[in-house]
Amino acid sequence: MAAQQPLRVLCLAGFRQSERGFREKTGALRKALRGRAELVCLSGPHPVADAAGPQRAGPDSGPCPPEEQPRGWWFSEQEADVFSALKEPTLCRGLEEALGTVAQALNKLGPFDGLLGFSQGAALAAVVCALGQAGDPRFPLPRFIILVSGFCPRGLGLKESIVLGPLSLPSLHVFGDTDRVIPSQESVQLASRFTGAITLTHSGGHFIPAAAPQRQAYLKFLDQFGEGKINKCSAPTSPYPHPSGDT
Repeated sequence: MAAQQPLRVLCLAGFRQSERGFREKTGALRKALRGRAELVCLSGPHPVADAAGPQRAGPDSGPCPPEEQPRGWWFSEQEADVFSALKEPTLCRGLEEALGTVAQALNKLGPFDGLLGFSQGAALAAVVCALGQAGDPRFPLPRFIILVSGFCPRGLGLKESIVLGPLSLPSLHVFGDTDRVIPSQESVQLASRFTGAITLTHSGGHFIPAAAPQRQAYLKFLDQFGEGKINKCSAPTSPYPHPSGDT
């Protein structure tokens, strides 16, 4: 009997996370799901200055390589490259570029069985699924979605796509009881937008948990999709990491 192929999951990073940093932060999860899921990490299209600034330390060092540049999916202010998940913004600057980045990844790196999003990436993943359910050809619905420290996105052009109707795909919502960046009630609100949502809580904060209890929950959820690899998520070409302040 042929070995079962791992599920392929496109993983959307949080705000102010680099592609390399997000791979490191999902390292414990990757190990926990070894042989069961392949995680493909994707960061946002917009560079964001981190606390140390956009340059590496040292007088002779150059700019950060692309995979180390902190990035975001969109900004909540017109003039500043900042984002607040909990305040009502006047705009969502850069959202269309973010959606284009995801669509391109689905087309070039797919097909994928599911989506995983962390923090701002979780909010974007929910928007992607809402658009797909509404018929956007760039975003065929995945078989499942996993949202970690997620929240209902706020702002014009975002909130409506989540609130208008329930999202009818299997979903797992993971959040920490002591998350000070995205309070747990924000993740509960997002989960309520999905039909039959499954929630997984942990006692920690703003990170992707992958200890034994969470590993068992992930595997139980993914077991639903292990056979009959069909309906993968790809855009058609024709007709336990350390806690952080990243969002």
